[in-house]
Amino acid sequence: MRVSGYRQRMAQSFLVFDFGNDEESAQQARHKVEGWKQGFRLDKKLLLKFDRSEAPETEESAEGKSKDQKQKGTKSRGKKSAEKPAEESVKLMLRLDFSDHERLSHQRWLERIPSEAPFKDAQPKIIRQNDAEFMDVAERFDSLT
Repeated sequence: MRVSGYRQRMAQSFLVFDFGNDEESAQQARHKVEGWKQGFRLDKKLLLKFDRSEAPETEESAEGKSKDQKQKGTKSRGKKSAEKPAEESVKLMLRLDFSDHERLSHQRWLERIPSEAPFKDAQPKIIRQNDAEFMDVAERFDSLT
């Protein structure tokens, strides 16, 4: 039996859900995935990570900040500015990692997850192994804690 050069192929896909700044919905989605992992014994098959980044600044908010700074002047007279903290954009990244003989389960989960309640409003995006952006998403996923 030849084991040294053998590596079992896995059918991997990523599901990326953009929740915007809705942390509550993202946490509901996390709880739902954790329930599935426990209930269906999918511990190693579903891996979930959050990608939190600052929301991109729009032109309107940038113009508003520059006008405020002009009105206040350059001297701050010892007072701290009361700026709002930047809003975070929350993306939930879910890796489905099924072995080749579990293709049907893999396909069923790819169809089921985006159709469930907290996920369907979060702009679901499915990235499969043969997609051009797969490697970029896989590297981003691996870099997250």
